[in-house]
Amino acid sequence: MFHATVTKELINHKEWSHYNENIIEDQKDFVFVKFTGLHLKSMENLQSCISLKICIFSNNFITNISPLGSCIKLVKLDLHGNQLLLIIFQIKSLPDVRFWSRLKSLKLLYLHDNGFAKLKNVCMLSACPSLIALTLFDCPVSLKKGYRHVLVNTILPLKALDHHVISDEEIIQNFHLPERFKTYNHRLFFNFCPPLKKGSTYEDETNNINFVISKINEIMAHNSPILIIQRWIRGFLVRKILRYVY
Repeated sequence: MFHATVTKELINHKEWSHYNENIIEDQKDFVFVKFTGLHLKSMENLQSCISLKICIFSNNFITNISPLGSCIKLVKLDLHGNQLLLIIFQIKSLPDVRFWSRLKSLKLLYLHDNGFAKLKNVCMLSACPSLIALTLFDCPVSLKKGYRHVLVNTILPLKALDHHVISDEEIIQNFHLPERFKTYNHRLFFNFCPPLKKGSTYEDETNNINFVISKINEIMAHNSPILIIQRWIRGFLVRKILRYVY
């Protein structure tokens, strides 16, 4: 499947027997790649996977994700846990705005348990136009003062950060709400990055993506006063129009 650096690392790994050496030779047709816990250090050959939609490279030693810049169809990207043993192997910084602006279909991004420390660098994700859910917990940047407030109000499409769906209180300044609608309320809790299942297929991952997105939207619909009021107003207007029609 891969050549150069990645191939050498994979073929020497005891789990290589699970992968078919004769799998699609034309990498541009790949839509799903999953290599977890294989101690990989490079993603250089992914740049030819222009059809890639789901990429899972968690628990490795990845330090540079720039090859993914050509994977413009990505919907889910999981790079969590790339700091297993030595600090030298951590992903410490993210690519620039140009990189993220190309990933127009990216909706789920899992970056938790990495070495990101600069809030300014993480704000580059604001260029990602469709990003719905993001994880950065267990990263140094998540300990920064105002970390959540800055990201919520910088990455405008974002609906869920770490383990909680974003509340109206976080978006609208000085908006004081009842306990039910407050930030970090248990109604807003949703673990949208559960442990990976061994042997999951492309169909499994696609179903999971759809479930996560629909669940986030459902939680927002029932716990966002703004959306609830909008729904009431639309219902009132529809009933008023139908009354005149009938």
